[in-house]
Amino acid sequence: MSSSSTMMSTFITSTSTPLYSTKWTPSTTGQYAGTCIFIIILAVIFRSLFSYRATREHRWRDAELKRRQVIVSGKKRDEDGAVLGEKDIGAGGRKVRGSRPWRISTDVPRAFLDTVIAGVGYLLMLAVMTMNVGYFFSVLGGIFLGSLIFGRYALHFAPV
Repeated sequence: MSSSSTMMSTFITSTSTPLYSTKWTPSTTGQYAGTCIFIIILAVIFRSLFSYRATREHRWRDAELKRRQVIVSGKKRDEDGAVLGEKDIGAGGRKVRGSRPWRISTDVPRAFLDTVIAGVGYLLMLAVMTMNVGYFFSVLGGIFLGSLIFGRYALHFAPV
């Protein structure tokens, strides 16, 4: 005998679909509505995190372009001591191309922010994977609302 697992392939309209654990199973319509509101808020937070990251990237880039450069033992370095190659220096001493030097003050917060964004994204994905129509539309509604509120801040800045 072979055992096979069944996977839902259609959306359901139940108001008692568990979210994230069996302990979070709405038993009333009000609890279901509260769960949907939570999902909407989580999706808005997800979009706001993208916008926050874009603004931080812009600030990190501006701070990098403003760093002073010094020459130490024949090599160009910025004020934090990172070695700069000739390709990194443009007219007026501004960096233009190449990879940026690793900095704890920039790369650790960036990695932490990316991890939080991924975690929230996976939580939203799990809500959609319940195949519950209300949860699915709550995610979409929250993404729409978050983009409406924060979308103008999530512009992708072209590298200088």
